[in-house]
Amino acid sequence: MFTGIIEELGTVAAIDELGDSARLEIRAATVTSDAAHGDSISVNGVCLTVVDNADGVFTADVMGESLRRSTLGALRPGSAVNLERAATVATRLGGHIVQGHVDGVGQILSREAGDQWETVTFALPEGLGRYVVEKGSITVDGISLTVMAVTDDTFSVGLIPTTLKLTTLGAKGVGERVNLEVDIMAKYVEKLLGKAAQS
Repeated sequence: MFTGIIEELGTVAAIDELGDSARLEIRAATVTSDAAHGDSISVNGVCLTVVDNADGVFTADVMGESLRRSTLGALRPGSAVNLERAATVATRLGGHIVQGHVDGVGQILSREAGDQWETVTFALPEGLGRYVVEKGSITVDGISLTVMAVTDDTFSVGLIPTTLKLTTLGAKGVGERVNLEVDIMAKYVEKLLGKAAQS
């Protein structure tokens, strides 16, 4: 489990493509400081398992399912990535409960700069709009964000200077793709209500 509060920007050091999977090597100072084999680290919102950690670089395997359902397959050496270690029982929940399971890939439709912040609008993949509500939470590339506005197929968020400076969203342009994870509570509520209606 994660909170959607990015700890640092890492850099893809190497990618080893293995047919229907890939092995990523990611250079990072903070998340590697105590990472051990088997630990979970969110990479652009995708929960990956640490295979190795040495000299400030951790290695993680990405199976084909994750490559197909996220933007990780588009990463290249030198790509910046948002990183967060798994939460502990002592972690402050500064964002919201994030699983690191990508529900779909969205696309940046527009960016509108203000004096100190930006409004960014994203396209929602078909079927995800029902889980997104105004003032609710959504995870974009691993970042916990509050929804400012929503339609059936778009949503908008406001990015403060800290988010613009310390995450990949500060540099991504119109047309670029992002990993989306909707609030898990919305999916559970839908399933429970559906079962109640059938009984």
